This record gives sequence, structure tokens and C-alpha cells, in this order.
Amino acid sequence: AGFLFDGSLTRLGCTVVPGGVGNSDLQLKMVQDLGITGYVGTPSFLLRLLDKAKEMEMPMTIDHALVSAEPLLPPMKAAIEAHGVAIGNAYATADFGLIALNQGPGMAFQLLAEPIVEVVDPDTGQLVGPGETGEVAATNFSKTYPLIRIGTGDMAMNMDPKPGESTQTDRSIVLVGRSGDAAKVRGMFVHPNQLRFATGQIPGVHKVQGAVSRVEQQDHFVLRVEADAGGEETAVSEQIKQAVRNLCRVRVDEVQFVAVGSIGEGSPGMVDERDWNS
Repeated sequence: AGFLFDGSLTRLGCTVVPGGVGNSDLQLKMVQDLGITGYVGTPSFLLRLLDKAKEMEMPMTIDHALVSAEPLLPPMKAAIEAHGVAIGNAYATADFGLIALNQGPGMAFQLLAEPIVEVVDPDTGQLVGPGETGEVAATNFSKTYPLIRIGTGDMAMNMDPKPGESTQTDRSIVLVGRSGDAAKVRGMFVHPNQLRFATGQIPGVHKVQGAVSRVEQQDHFVLRVEADAGGEETAVSEQIKQAVRNLCRVRVDEVQFVAVGSIGEGSPGMVDERDWNS
């Protein structure tokens, strides 16, 4: 998804510097040395950079940001704006690119003219009414990569000011969660099957469950593992962390070994424990 913004910014004449994730000290030095004024990425990492710069009494040149890939709730938005940064919020997917934008108060994303967006009942595929919640489905009619009524997995409230009369750009959506088993961790989707595959070759590991929570406005990713570690918990823990990072491209903050049988049959393989209202 980053290439979408990279290409657009380059066309506008901007100099784009790929930053990647993590390594906040190095990224702060890069911002300072290059005089970077704009940021595209997750809001939580932006806030970390801004707070760290203030703590270290470093000059911060970033004054505009476009964030995506995780919720931008009013407290976090206010905290970023308190650093003097003008911020916009984008709703985008890897398949469809940019779908909607939020550049004002509130949580509603104004739909763009393309792709065609519908909010549907995930069980029936039927459109939901104004004020009702359903899954976001999109259609692009692309000649090279056509996608017709593809569910994004994102659940949203349908906001339609003039039902039956409005155009798509009059409508907006409020994202409220996910419909599937995957959860987004630091902007990257993590699916239970990825966790099972990553840990399946590690001797002694029987079952794994991922859990993501929020600690100091950052995602905190924990793996709960049923395993016969044989007193080698530290070594096995490092193996698990590395295997998951290699496959999912996401850092595991903590591995918790639990008793065999603790993760019951039918338990979700990925649990989202984040309270976005706190």
C-alpha cells in the first residue's frame, strides 16, 4: 500500500524517503538531517516520533501527515495536532487503493468517486440502510485487475444524507471493526493460519493464539503458546518470535507459555483486545 502514496507524492513533485517501521531513533535523525516536512504511515508511530523528539528536545520539521492502517481516535488526533501537525486520515486497501478520506472532525470517511463502494450484510450481500452497519464491499471494473463486489473484511456504518438521491461522494462511512479472523497489528494483517504455519515447525509447540492490545497508545502483540519447552522457554520463545516476524513481518512483543489445554478447542486464533475508547 505504501507504493500507492509513494507514486502519488512523486507525481506531485515531492521527494519521498522510504522509512519503514520501527527504528524510531534512526527515523528521527533522518527527519532532522533531511528536513522532512510530511509523513505517511500509522498515527501511533507518528505520535511516538513526535513525543520522542519533544522528550529529546530535537527540532521537529514534520507539519503535515496523512495516516492510515489503524483507527485515529479523537484523543490521538488531538495529541498529534498539539505538536503542530495538520493531519488527514485515509481509508485504503491493498487491492483497491484509496477508498475514502477524513480531513475534518469526527470519525466519518468521505467516499471518493472510485472505486464503487457498498455497505452490505456480510451473510446475504444485500445493501444495508442508512445508519446501519455492514461489511464494506468494493468494485473497480479495472480492465487489468477487475474486482466485483469484493468484501474488504472491514465493518462500517453506512452514512447517507439523502437516501436514493445522493451520489457516492455525498456518502460516508464510519469504520467499526473487522468481520473476519484476521487482526491488524501495527498496520499489518495477521491471520491465525499464519501463526500456526510459522510455529508449526518448532519442536514442542502444540497450539498458539495471538492477542493484540494497546499499551501507551501502541499495539502490543502477545503470543500465547501451548508447548513442551523442556526448560528451554527462552530459546523457544526467540525461535517463535523470529518465525512469526519472518512470515508476518510483525514483531512479537511477548511470548506467554500456557498450560497444554488452556487454549480451548474453537478458541479464536487471533484475539483483538484493544479498547479504542480508552
